[in-house]
Amino acid sequence: MVEQPLTAAALAAQLRLQPREYPLPWRLRAKAVCGSTERELERWLQSEPELQAARLVVAQRQRHGHGQQGRVWVSPAGGVWLSALLPWPQQPQASASLALAASLGLVLQLEALGLKPQIKWPNDVLIDQKKLAGLLPRLRWRAGQVRCAQVGLGLNGRNPGPEGSISLREALAGREPATLRHDRLVARVVAGLEWAVAAAPHPELVRRQAEQRLWRPESLEHEGQPWSIEGLELDGGLRIRRGTALAVLQRRF
Repeated sequence: MVEQPLTAAALAAQLRLQPREYPLPWRLRAKAVCGSTERELERWLQSEPELQAARLVVAQRQRHGHGQQGRVWVSPAGGVWLSALLPWPQQPQASASLALAASLGLVLQLEALGLKPQIKWPNDVLIDQKKLAGLLPRLRWRAGQVRCAQVGLGLNGRNPGPEGSISLREALAGREPATLRHDRLVARVVAGLEWAVAAAPHPELVRRQAEQRLWRPESLEHEGQPWSIEGLELDGGLRIRRGTALAVLQRRF
């Protein structure tokens, strides 16, 4: 029997959580415009190194946002551009992949809007095979243990995106405009991050449900050859196959 993806409510029940019984204490800094929410968060952490609550920097617009491998992250008004510091288990070997948990948390929020998003490994969320959101997840270490998790996230809301992308306005055509209000979109993203933190001690559940939502193109090029996607590893690696050969791709952020 093929396992079906579970809804946010069903996953919360498996985690023995009620939908809003796992909010985190947050500290928030909101910017109309900034160079990069990642840099703003770095400066905040340097000036106040003690972590007594999750932290969030959110901007209406970024001038110099960046994504994976330093790529430019176009961040016009109308989208959600934020960076967050989150509590995370000190030993990542016994916890879920941050990339998978954060992506799945966002996907669950989008499913609650009636959408059918997919996770494109390693850190994008798609609608109709077009990029809706990108994540930049990484763990911060101190003395050999995880100090906290950091997630940068960009979500196309009402803003026009670059070629090959899609916005929530397009995906939710005909919906109430209030759904696309910036504060409501930020609240959904924050709820997704809270879910990721709550799910961190359950790596197999996260892996399994992320795999159910994994985008699987007909082939994936690796070392100049086409491979097929098999699934996901607990640590967030992508398992691929070519004939009898198996490989696991890893992406370090």
